[in-house]
Amino acid sequence: MQIVVLGAGTVGRNIAAMLAQERHEVTVVDRNPAIIQRINDELDVRGIAGEAAQSSVLFQAGVGSADICLAVTNSDEVNLVAASLAKAMGSRRSIARVYAPIYRDYSTFDYRRHFRIDRLLSLEHLAAMELFRAIRGSELLLVESLVRGELEIQEVPIREKVPAVGTPLRNLRLPKGVRVGSIFRDGTWFIAGADDVVAVGDRVILVGERDQLRKVYDLFGIELSRLRVVIAGGGETGYHLAQMLDNPQFGVLLLESNPERCQFLAAHLQKVTVIHADAQQRSILEEERVGDADVFVACTGDDEDNIIACVEALDLGVKRAMAIVARPDYANVVHKLGIEVAISPRVVMARQVRSFLTRGPVVSRIPLAERSGIFVLEIEVPEGAPATRDELARVGLPSQSLVAAVIREEYAWTPGADDRIQPGDTVVVLVRDAAIEQVIEQFSAEGAE
Repeated sequence: MQIVVLGAGTVGRNIAAMLAQERHEVTVVDRNPAIIQRINDELDVRGIAGEAAQSSVLFQAGVGSADICLAVTNSDEVNLVAASLAKAMGSRRSIARVYAPIYRDYSTFDYRRHFRIDRLLSLEHLAAMELFRAIRGSELLLVESLVRGELEIQEVPIREKVPAVGTPLRNLRLPKGVRVGSIFRDGTWFIAGADDVVAVGDRVILVGERDQLRKVYDLFGIELSRLRVVIAGGGETGYHLAQMLDNPQFGVLLLESNPERCQFLAAHLQKVTVIHADAQQRSILEEERVGDADVFVACTGDDEDNIIACVEALDLGVKRAMAIVARPDYANVVHKLGIEVAISPRVVMARQVRSFLTRGPVVSRIPLAERSGIFVLEIEVPEGAPATRDELARVGLPSQSLVAAVIREEYAWTPGADDRIQPGDTVVVLVRDAAIEQVIEQFSAEGAE
């Protein structure tokens, strides 16, 4: 694929190196000629010195014929403008990295839609999602599309006979906004059909609107055991994680050493307790009874500080410790120290970028879980796609596929059998690997007669 990377900082360079190693045709743009010289000397890419937000530079970089343009400079505003220009100039997909949360807050203004950008990515938000997944103990990989709007995905272990066991899914009378997406049984994941039956020992994937999902908790035996989580560091990663945990299921204590940042956090987090304190001091951890917590998460912005804080928390008795660790050479060290989860933002970003290496109407393709054989496809529905001709029940999608979500003008919902897909919609489809081509054909304009 032909890929243009705008910005050759740590993130841009790592993305370019990964893509070049995977034999893609990569062009890198950066305003610093010295950096570009090193890029040309060390990587098998084409480097161009220039301003990423200037049309002449983008033209020279070949964005008009690019499959993907990734704007990952250290400026949110430059990334937004550059990605927008690249899309207008002909890049098939255009993705911008942003740091400030305001750019991803659809309730204030939809920057993505305004600038006609395919995706806004926050490295800090992606890292926080990985931590959130680890705290919940889910094997599901990062599925960004499913948590947009009002939708979420939950993995539910069926450990005993609950009301849902033994009854065909079609007879469970689930709320309209809830679907059973897939089931894990005897070492294998499969897409759930209307005649399938949940059994003890299964792991069930539920997809739906948050409020509607709560209505089926008793049906599937979901217990809201309250977890106590301590977060060290209230930067963007810590803030995003605290937002995800800001509900009655979690008791969250957030330690931040900057008093002004503490005021911001306290004003924007409802149920999170924000403490002005230095998490590097053992006396503070003792005073806040960190040893009694279920999970301790260190995301201060410094690898060494994160590791030390986790070691201290473990020594005080915390059950699980997690940390943001950017340096790859620390990977072996952290696990030897008892730190259960070490998230590398670079690795998370690399995996997200790989999900965009798609063709046709598919925006992204992500495995539901490691070696599951089931993928989550995000598909933009074009005019003339066969899937728009009838209600979902009569469209003719393969049995091992499920339309889990529809996004229309930024409103997301879980569709029913009688709903219809419209051109311009974005759909999220769970599909078995063997059925992917059939699904793409149903959502491609080329498949129209």
